Amino acid sequence: MENRIFSKRYWFRDWPNRVIPAVAAGVYVVWRGDELIYAGMSGKDIEKKQQKRKYGLATRLSSHASGRLSGDQMNVYVANRFVVPEIDTAQQAQFAAGTLRLDTLTRQYIHEHFEYQYLVVERSAEAYALERLCRCGHIFEQRPYLNPDKAAPTAADLSILDAILRESHQ
Repeated sequence: MENRIFSKRYWFRDWPNRVIPAVAAGVYVVWRGDELIYAGMSGKDIEKKQQKRKYGLATRLSSHASGRLSGDQMNVYVANRFVVPEIDTAQQAQFAAGTLRLDTLTRQYIHEHFEYQYLVVERSAEAYALERLCRCGHIFEQRPYLNPDKAAPTAADLSILDAILRESHQ
């Protein structure tokens, strides 16, 4: 299903992506090879934010690409699960001296290992539904490593997906 409605994969190291609209709601997934790492959405209340210059997918993916932990849950997960366990003694000394930041190592890890795909949608309710379907394993046949959802797909979410699939075939 991924190739029918989601974009192709893009490397975070190639950010920014000028193809993504400056103001858009959508859902995105992050990959490390064939492993689904994270699923998210952006564009909450997009219907009320059309006057903004940048809002939604572009700003969320930019935040992930930056590696900054502040205000970015995915980056916190990446730092905790992938980066911190690999910190060596020399890096610990650099942290203590203030010459190395966890944000820097997180950014390097994201740029070296992660690709993303996205899907622009019209309404934030669609983005929420598709995020839930990605997180429960319905769309990519695997749950994301960092933020899985064990819930079963709801009829309402499946109905939204069906409408998007019908629209994509027109």
